[in-house]
Amino acid sequence: MTEELEQTLLQLTEPDNAVIQQATAKLKQAFKDPAIIPALCAVIGGSQNPQIRQSAAVMLRLRVKKHWKKISPNDRESLKAVVLQAFIQETEHSVQHSISQLCAVMVKHETPDRWPALLQLLNESTKSSNPQDRQVGLLLLNKVMESNPEPFKPYYCQLLPLFSTVLQDLNNPTALYYCILTLSAITAYTGTEEMNQMRSIIPSVIVALKHLIKADENQASEAMEVFNELMESEVSIIVPHVADIVHFFLEVGSDTTLSDSLRVKALSCIAFLIKLKSKTVIKQKLLNPILQAVFPILIAAPPPGEQDPEDEEDDTGDDTDNENPKHCAAQIIDTMALHVAPEKLFHQLMPLTQACLVSENPYQRKGAIMCLAVLAEGCADHIRTKMLSSVLHTVCQSLSDSNQVVRSAGLFALGQFSEHLQPEVSKYCAELMPLLLGYLSSLNEAKVGHVTKAFYALENFMENLGADIEPYLSTLMETMLSALNNTDNLKIKELAVSAIGAIANAAKELLVPYFPPVIESLKGFLTTTTEEMRSLQTQSLDTLSVLARTVGKDVFSPLAAECVQLGLNLTETIDDPDLRRCTYSLYSAVSIDSPECLTPHLTAITTVMLLALKSNEGIMAHLEEDKTFVLLDDDDDEDNEEEKDADDFLEDESETDVHDVAGFSVENAYIDEKEDACDALGEIAFNTGAAFQPFLESSFQQVYEMRDFPHEDVRRAAFGAMGQFCQAQHKVWKENPTEANHQALLKLLEVVLPCFVETVRTEPERQVVMSVLESINSVIKSCKGEVFRNPSRLKEISYVIRDVLKKKMTCQDGGDEADDEDQQAEYDAMLQEFAGEGIPLVASAVPADSFAPFLNDLLPLIMGKTKSTGTVAERSFSLGTIGEILQALVSAPGGRGVAGRLSNRLLPVLVAGVRDSDPEVRNNSVFGLGCLAQAAGPIVVSDYPMMLSVFSNLLTKESDARVIDNLCGALCRMILSNVEAVPLEQVVPALVSHLPLKEDMEENNTVFSCLAMLYTHSPALVVKLMKPIVAASSHVMGNKNVNKETQNTAVLLMKQFAQNHCAEFQAAVTSLPAEQHAILSAAVTAS
Repeated sequence: MTEELEQTLLQLTEPDNAVIQQATAKLKQAFKDPAIIPALCAVIGGSQNPQIRQSAAVMLRLRVKKHWKKISPNDRESLKAVVLQAFIQETEHSVQHSISQLCAVMVKHETPDRWPALLQLLNESTKSSNPQDRQVGLLLLNKVMESNPEPFKPYYCQLLPLFSTVLQDLNNPTALYYCILTLSAITAYTGTEEMNQMRSIIPSVIVALKHLIKADENQASEAMEVFNELMESEVSIIVPHVADIVHFFLEVGSDTTLSDSLRVKALSCIAFLIKLKSKTVIKQKLLNPILQAVFPILIAAPPPGEQDPEDEEDDTGDDTDNENPKHCAAQIIDTMALHVAPEKLFHQLMPLTQACLVSENPYQRKGAIMCLAVLAEGCADHIRTKMLSSVLHTVCQSLSDSNQVVRSAGLFALGQFSEHLQPEVSKYCAELMPLLLGYLSSLNEAKVGHVTKAFYALENFMENLGADIEPYLSTLMETMLSALNNTDNLKIKELAVSAIGAIANAAKELLVPYFPPVIESLKGFLTTTTEEMRSLQTQSLDTLSVLARTVGKDVFSPLAAECVQLGLNLTETIDDPDLRRCTYSLYSAVSIDSPECLTPHLTAITTVMLLALKSNEGIMAHLEEDKTFVLLDDDDDEDNEEEKDADDFLEDESETDVHDVAGFSVENAYIDEKEDACDALGEIAFNTGAAFQPFLESSFQQVYEMRDFPHEDVRRAAFGAMGQFCQAQHKVWKENPTEANHQALLKLLEVVLPCFVETVRTEPERQVVMSVLESINSVIKSCKGEVFRNPSRLKEISYVIRDVLKKKMTCQDGGDEADDEDQQAEYDAMLQEFAGEGIPLVASAVPADSFAPFLNDLLPLIMGKTKSTGTVAERSFSLGTIGEILQALVSAPGGRGVAGRLSNRLLPVLVAGVRDSDPEVRNNSVFGLGCLAQAAGPIVVSDYPMMLSVFSNLLTKESDARVIDNLCGALCRMILSNVEAVPLEQVVPALVSHLPLKEDMEENNTVFSCLAMLYTHSPALVVKLMKPIVAASSHVMGNKNVNKETQNTAVLLMKQFAQNHCAEFQAAVTSLPAEQHAILSAAVTAS
């Protein structure tokens, strides 16, 4: 059989397809004969052709992997001996490689201690005096350990001294390479017992890598991965060596004689280190050395005659393969902004930036602007509150720079600022819009690459303007519609369609007059069938969804059914993940106002989305060798299917073993599709309610599977959808309160909440944890007491909030050196805010006495952030949270007693907040004091005189409209809570003189409830103030920002005035401006 087998294997290497097919058929037959295993062994040991020896080794590996259980113990022993013998005598590297992978699979089945000959061979070869033997021994060691790191754990303590010795062998780069790769493989499994040995090896690893770089840059780049593994290790191995590691990365990253890919690897390791160990980086004073090294990379000019990739004309702005050292330098600064306290970062970074802004060299100016741009996301509060006008001034200047690379960077920076520095940046509308419109007026002659950047800036800026876009609306829409109708350039059309979506987000119903021509243009693009129009078609779908959400039900609903049909037709005829994901957001947009149009198609819609979640399309496993051989081994079991026992079945589960896989890469479009499918399923389930019930379970199961997906955006979307499924089920139960619906809700909550709590504790990505906390909050807000049916739930959720506030979670660098400083990165503070927002929600969902012990633990953590040394954002958040907790206690059973017991602790903190220099902090403190009076009732009456004097002092000097509105609300809460304790003759006239409310329309609810109560309590006082009260009421009626309930309270009061005090009322109404007069008269005469 051996010779025949060798012949057949030789045929597989022929260039002729017919011959290959014939050989494959023969092999399939041969594989049904148990003698195939010894025959393959004989070929591996005896064939003269290395290619055939390698093929035989690969096939034997696949055979052994699937059928080990069927090989008798005696045959296994002889197989082990034959394979090792073949390995020892083999001289070709490719065959050694394949045989070592075969050994790795056998070890997986056998465990190392049941194959002593292998251990002996490893021991002898790796210590051999012959460098060639050492290389081959290390190759074998690497392969068997990479696929079995855990079974080898008992041998780590013996192996580490060996690695230490090998790393001294600097003239044998291949040995160094395999040694470092093996070290990477075991790092995740090392514990405290190996920590000191591991630590002592690190300096040698750095030296070895420097030598490996000279020998083979690709191998060096792969070996550098060891540092990423060490950084992620549970055990703190690298901390003593962080400074040396950073200096090594900086040296490689700054060396322009090395390849870009190696420099990128080194620089991305620095970004990874800052993300995982920012406290260590700061503690070891490495911030400055890193900035001093990466800043020159960021501002370097490209080689003569070349441009930076983002400045090349064909750059479409979609970042594909844009990995170059300059890009990485910007990424490092971006990562610092997200993980380092802004005060620390700006102190070191601004001098470098300012020097470059005034430089003669355009690339230095560009670098400085790029630096400001990447700071915007992580340091948004710092820039907004401390330096917005100067930074914007700088960027506006760059937009008229003489050099285009600087202008492009300025547009990028403006886009970043518009996205992250809201709402303050929108206040500069008058300065920025003319600049941006200027760019668009020259659409036709400009270069497309540059126009793309102008559109990016414009879109981000417009999207958040809201009604302030009105003065520019006609110019903008004329520009966009003309681009759609008159330009031939598809890219410009696509940009204009996208911009219309951004304009719609701001303009909402103001866009209605332009709706017909926009829809006319979009229809043409949506029904196209040509490939080159595909991305314009996708963008048109995207903008259509935005229009569905913004122009209003009356305008869009006539098109809803047609839109759903369009989506279904597109997914049936075109296989494109980007197009599919845009149909998902179209369906969810339609579900908001026209759920009935989706209902008939839910089967088709959910089927496509669930397939997208299940699909492995776009996920490429990089296999280490040609997988044609797998075909030979896939169905050789058909004859004896019955024999397959359960073990065998489990073994066959993963056809592509991690062992064969050198890595995974996922195409972005497929990730985006999974993310959008989760988002859409959650939203559609909520909006279609009972109609979605038949699909809820299957959708939930598939989304739940995504909670461990490697890509964080998909995990984030999956957790969001799980929360929405709970809210959807709650809504169904509320609308139809059957026992079955209630049980379904409780069952769902029993799965989802423990999963959320566990994720907050263990998930490494902050963004995902924030999103899970947000989901927990939404579920508590909707489902209230149902969440806490399980008696242990209150404790679990309270403790999770507490531990986020104490920074104990994995994603907070938890367990790393304690952070004793007040300063922290803004995103870390934001994470704590998401947790803090849960406290008032829990307080309003459970009886106050059961929450009180947990609240006692949580309050000090919130109150600690009210100190004047904290940032404005922290003070505002903590005082706002205290106010919301008190507001929740107003209506919680037993809330009055709990609020009363807390009043002594909270009163001084809130009074101090009223005197703060920041209006938002004052606003939240005033609101909190009003809520305290309302929640604690009679217990705080003795503090009324002091509170009134604080408010009276504030009123004389306060200029911020929102603070004054909240002051009115707080006074009303005091009166409502204890009218006898307030000197009404002084307080009420002062209160009424500040009506109508200017900004905080929600407080109208409190104000009018109070005025109605006062009219019954002290009618004479109210009648004396009738004129200003009537004027204030006229502002509330018909105001879309005031809820119906409040408007009704005001109308009722006016009717009582008209009935009981006709003359005074008529006089008050007559003195109103005509428009107000008409509104009021109409409201009062309506029944």
